Amino acid sequence: MRRSDREIREAEEIIKVMEQCDVCRLALNDDGYPYIIPLNFGMERDQEQIILYFHGASEGRKLDLIAGDSRASFEMDCSHRLVSDQDKGYCTMEYESVIGRGRIEMVPEQEKCHGLNVIVNHYHEEPFAFNPAAVPRTAVFRLLVEQMTGKRRIKKG
Repeated sequence: MRRSDREIREAEEIIKVMEQCDVCRLALNDDGYPYIIPLNFGMERDQEQIILYFHGASEGRKLDLIAGDSRASFEMDCSHRLVSDQDKGYCTMEYESVIGRGRIEMVPEQEKCHGLNVIVNHYHEEPFAFNPAAVPRTAVFRLLVEQMTGKRRIKKG
């Protein structure tokens, strides 16, 4: 990372940033080109392993690409704020972001409800019961994070 002064080094701080984000962008391999998809997500930890859960239609390009190559990169960002000084002609953006990579696997049928609950819990403070009739026609997949880094630019003072 070129700007090491902006790097978030503590895993717990990176996770706090991830908890604030509401969209995760997945980059999949599409015949040598990245195919980027913005998705809702949920996150859980299994000891030191970070797992990101996603859902979508049970067929389509996204699932075809995953079946062909399970490697994926991800990006999420939040805390955006424009900072400008008209007099100095200065403009920048505050932000917090996380990027990483890992491997995607499809969630088995018997674990889909768990994955969907992880996603729902990311967005709802109170318990939310999703319609169980949607589960059989919904694909649930997870990314097992192998590497991630965080970055923050927040103006002090």
